[in-house]
Amino acid sequence: MSGTRIDKRFEELQKQGRAGLVTFLVAGDPDFDTCLECLRTLPENGADIIELGMPFSDPMADGPAIQAGSTRALQNGASMPRTLELLQRFRAGDSTTPVVLMGYYNPVYIYGVERFLDDAAEAGVDGLILVDLPPEESGEILPGAQKRGIDFIRLVTPTTDSARLPAILDGASGFLYYVSIVGITGTKAPDTGRVSKSIEALRQHSRLPVAVGFGIRNAEQAGALGPLADGIVVGSALVERIADPETRSGIPGLVAELAGALRSRNRKATS
Repeated sequence: MSGTRIDKRFEELQKQGRAGLVTFLVAGDPDFDTCLECLRTLPENGADIIELGMPFSDPMADGPAIQAGSTRALQNGASMPRTLELLQRFRAGDSTTPVVLMGYYNPVYIYGVERFLDDAAEAGVDGLILVDLPPEESGEILPGAQKRGIDFIRLVTPTTDSARLPAILDGASGFLYYVSIVGITGTKAPDTGRVSKSIEALRQHSRLPVAVGFGIRNAEQAGALGPLADGIVVGSALVERIADPETRSGIPGLVAELAGALRSRNRKATS
């Protein structure tokens, strides 16, 4: 273990014998101040790791909820500098919760790779997920992320075969993000049996923690998948609620329910 915040969090979770709750919000959705307020409530209600989406105009892997979140954020002034400022403001009151920036390579490229990595590290970023950047094209950012102690988190999907897996695992750190469905985020429920078999197979090739996401919306689903994985990612269900003040007020309660479901279920022992 390299001792990053992500490593330390998964070590804590392993000792507790449970999967961690990974929560996702779009940076600046629906506006900067509201997003910051919601971010601050996540850890106190049970979120173990936060994924912060970098708003982008063409989020091709995201479902309607997260696409709408990106649109709201961009319409209200979201940008890469504002995303990093948002994290800095969050870090002023929370120095321990791991935060992962998730999104697409275009905004990073436009901002400037080296500048982005410098500013991200200074803002307190712990990990990076670039959903549209294949391993073969990651050479201009992966070494720089490693140098700055930023984990480079890879996606593994149901269609990833054994021939492709070594390339995906090369340089991966922090955790592996297992996409539980074929398609875009938040549109289908995961099949627990298939996810279980896929994670078991994945563990034969990597000792990195495995977090499952893309289709988990409620405590029942989180509780069912929790014993199989090291982390459970919930995004669309939270992003849907943040758009309206009436539903937004339910975010802390939903996070607490999700966290409670994971704390009540022991994770399968892994070698």
